[in-house]
Parts: sequence; structure tokens; C-alpha cells
Amino acid sequence: MKTELKAKFLQHLLAKKKANEGFTLIELLVVVIIIGILAAIALPSMLNQASKARLSSAKNAIGAINRAQQAYRLENTAFAPDVTTLKLGVSTPDQYTTPTISANGGNSATAKTTANDPQGTGVTGCVTVANGVTTSTIVTGNSNTAPDCS
Repeated sequence: MKTELKAKFLQHLLAKKKANEGFTLIELLVVVIIIGILAAIALPSMLNQASKARLSSAKNAIGAINRAQQAYRLENTAFAPDVTTLKLGVSTPDQYTTPTISANGGNSATAKTTANDPQGTGVTGCVTVANGVTTSTIVTGNSNTAPDCS
């Protein structure tokens, strides 16, 4: 009788173990909700980092134009009137327009790029010469249009 009782007890344990395999619907829903919360927290941060990277790329392009304008001004008596005169291979991200230069006389030049996205940030770079000192600045705006340097 003892062996028969042991065998039935083992069968009962095996049947109980098989019934407990797998996840319940509640457990699966909890996991899905946790993943959703984590995604809701992480996604805006990731998108913000992408826009910061595009802005940084536009600033780098304007900075390269400013440095090239300074070098051009040292070799000539005026600033370059456009980007092609500087012979730069400046590339901006697709989200920004091609930088434009406006040089007024031999004392100042402004390079601007505008964000194509309405939520983007415009970037302006200015190079000025006053009393033999060259000053270069980069200004970012609060909207997609490029701000003035003042």
C-alpha cells in the first residue's frame, strides 16, 4: 500500500507541476504595461537627442564658414560674398537649408542657415573686424528662422 500511495503522490505532483507551466494573462499584461511606461519615458528623450545632434551639425557648418571667412579676410581686403568663393565642402543636415552669406563691405559678414522643420532652430554666424580685431560669433534662435547677430 505504501508503494501505491507513493506512486499516486508522485503522479499528483507531476500533474500539478504541468498545470503551473506558462504565464497567466495578468502577468503578461503587467509586463506589457511596464514596457509601455518605459517606452513613454525614453522616446521623447531620444527624439530630443536627435534634434540636438542636427543643431550641432548646423553649428559646425556655420563655424567652419566663420573660420573660412576669417582666413579669406586675412588674404583679401574683404569677406567672401558667398560659400562657393570660400571653396568649402560644407554640408548641413537635410533638416537645414544651405548656408547663405551676406558680406557688407570689408568689416563684417553673416552666414545664416534656417531649419526646414518649424520646430527646428535657426543658426547664424557673424564675423566682424573692428580696430584690427576679428570677432566670430554663433547665435541660435528660438524658432526655425536664423536670428540676427546683435
